Amino acid sequence: MANFAKPSAPRFSVEVYQNEFLAEGARDVHAIVTVTSTGGATATRTAVAPGGAAVVIMVDCSGSMEYPPDKMRGAREATAAAVDTLRDGTAFAVIAGTHVAKEVFPRRGLLAIADATTRAQAKEALRGLTSGGGTAIGTWLRLADGLLHGSTAAIRHGILLTDGRNEHEDPAVLRATLDACAGRFTCDARGVGTDWEVKEVTGIASALLGTADIVADPARLSADFTHMMENVMGKEVADVSLRLWTPVGAEILYVKQVAPAVQDLTARRTEASPRAGDYPTGSWGDESREYHVCVRVPGAAVGQEMLAARAALVMPGAPGEDPAVLAQGLVRAVWTDDLAASTAINPQVAHYTGQAELAQAIQQGLEARKLGDVGGATAKLGRAVQLASSSGNADTAKLLAKVVDVVDAAAGTVRLKAKVADADEMTLETRSTQTVRVRKS
Repeated sequence: MANFAKPSAPRFSVEVYQNEFLAEGARDVHAIVTVTSTGGATATRTAVAPGGAAVVIMVDCSGSMEYPPDKMRGAREATAAAVDTLRDGTAFAVIAGTHVAKEVFPRRGLLAIADATTRAQAKEALRGLTSGGGTAIGTWLRLADGLLHGSTAAIRHGILLTDGRNEHEDPAVLRATLDACAGRFTCDARGVGTDWEVKEVTGIASALLGTADIVADPARLSADFTHMMENVMGKEVADVSLRLWTPVGAEILYVKQVAPAVQDLTARRTEASPRAGDYPTGSWGDESREYHVCVRVPGAAVGQEMLAARAALVMPGAPGEDPAVLAQGLVRAVWTDDLAASTAINPQVAHYTGQAELAQAIQQGLEARKLGDVGGATAKLGRAVQLASSSGNADTAKLLAKVVDVVDAAAGTVRLKAKVADADEMTLETRSTQTVRVRKS
């Protein structure tokens, strides 16, 4: 029997960065809310507490996975590597996805419990994976949801790999499936090769609060799957929400996660009370994330001040109990006639506003390029180069340099490259929302 570490809950903290000073009559308050989780330890490095985590791996086995053959081989090896990374006590299953979804292991609508025996059995079952058929991703997700829904695990997660477009399913069916699965489990999505649709893969990850990425070379799948599974094994707390309370007359204009990636949460609000709403953040391990909150408050005269919002991290309580408040911070508004104070932009707010603009500029620039709008693509991608340079986002700058020739990064002067590899363009689009944190002075 595995020896489990004594459970201890992670500690959450909330820090608010803002310029609270507003000019007379001004109404919009911007703040960066930094949430940090540290010190969680519900598991040893080799075993999780019973019921701690459940994972379903969905592997594309459509006919296109055999062209070239290294895609299917890479998928089998990567899934085996992910299985090897599972800690003892983790509930898991593997699904083969085509135009239908089939259980590969353990079958019979059940999840296996990871140990040396079940890991070996799962890897043996993977040897039988073959390619053939179409692609209907919604069916994969629905089967994963059914398997995970029967688990009592606190952390419920999916890993999805595809190499093609969702051609054998109406887009509305996939959207409805994602809506149904949202909040039930999180999911990381990966595209292998270059024949898949970026917006489909990133849309799956966005809806299910996971990560999305491209693995252009199938030989790199094992390393990526291992890294994803290590992250899942590090999760400690699930179903955490950012709760924003506002006073009478104030309203939340938007809420965006801005680090480590841009994710608009505004439309995902659920009402918690007449003046408070919850925004889902998914599951947490030892990590830090940042959120840009914009609150519109009633206008006021110089000298007045008010609490514009209260930001709290909450998680569901036991049945019949109120949600547990893990940490909270305050967003303030103070009206002043000091022009220097009211016009100053907080460095964190300025930085992440730029990172959100960077992501948008890349996406708009690539879309213009696909449409043959050379002028629009040049302008947007030039602006992206300028923002990446000024914010120190070196990774994005390198990706942009594979799509445009940079003449002057500081000025945003670029020329579109005549030929761009599909993998380079798709990598830039897929990773466009990844951000860098404020540089320490």
